[in-house]
Amino acid sequence: MSHTAHIPSHRKPRRSSSKLALRAGVAGGVLSTIAVAASPAQAEPVTETIEMPTLTNVDLSGALSSAVAASAEATQQDALVQDLRAQEDAAAGKAAKDAKTAKEQAERKAEAERKAKEAEEKARAEARERASRTAERTTLSASSNSGDSDGGSSSSSDSGSSRSTATGSAAAIVDFARAQIGDAYVMGATGPNAWDCSGLVQAAYRQAGIDLPRVSGAQSSMGTSVSLSDLQPGDILYWGSRSGSYHVAIYVGGGNFVGAQNPGTGVVERSLDYDAPSGAVRIL
Repeated sequence: MSHTAHIPSHRKPRRSSSKLALRAGVAGGVLSTIAVAASPAQAEPVTETIEMPTLTNVDLSGALSSAVAASAEATQQDALVQDLRAQEDAAAGKAAKDAKTAKEQAERKAEAERKAKEAEEKARAEARERASRTAERTTLSASSNSGDSDGGSSSSSDSGSSRSTATGSAAAIVDFARAQIGDAYVMGATGPNAWDCSGLVQAAYRQAGIDLPRVSGAQSSMGTSVSLSDLQPGDILYWGSRSGSYHVAIYVGGGNFVGAQNPGTGVVERSLDYDAPSGAVRIL
């Protein structure tokens, strides 16, 4: 007997083939059952049908007609709005034009009234001036007649000289200047019926064959300076500085001068006391 005969074996006993087959069959059945339970149930086919509405030619025509009508109405409404706006714009433009015309007419009327008033005032001033000249001439004539009756004589070299003492070129200058009394004053005018101050002096000296500059400043710079107490007919009086005078006139004797004064008086004869000059020059 072997010495290992009583030692049990460590190997597991082999299972029989029948038991293995049985266990395999049971496992297969269980898995089949689980697979069938897990698979979704097959949906039944849908047999119900849904009926859709049928669009007929009548329905389409009606919808189209409604759409066309709505579009036409909208177009007409828009046209009415545009026409209304055009009328409003035209009315506003006409109102503005009428207002502008009315304003222009009012301004023209006001301007015409202003000019008429100025003309009336000028006519009154000229009438007063003519009356004053007449009175002065009457006084001078009376004084002259009185001097002649007394046998008196006047000097030609002092400020009391009269026109009767002017001779030659001086007489021509004085006579021309006095002949323009009553003419209008117009800035820049040189005759024959309207003058400014230097235009009258220039034209008067032209009668004596003497050409003077056109403006007062240049005229007062000519010749030699003389005192206002030693004036002779034909001397040029000036206002302002000699080389920058703003007004000139002609001494005519008798303490008077003739000049184109301003638009209100025109050409007048005035006493030296009326507007004392700044100085005088002698060209003759």
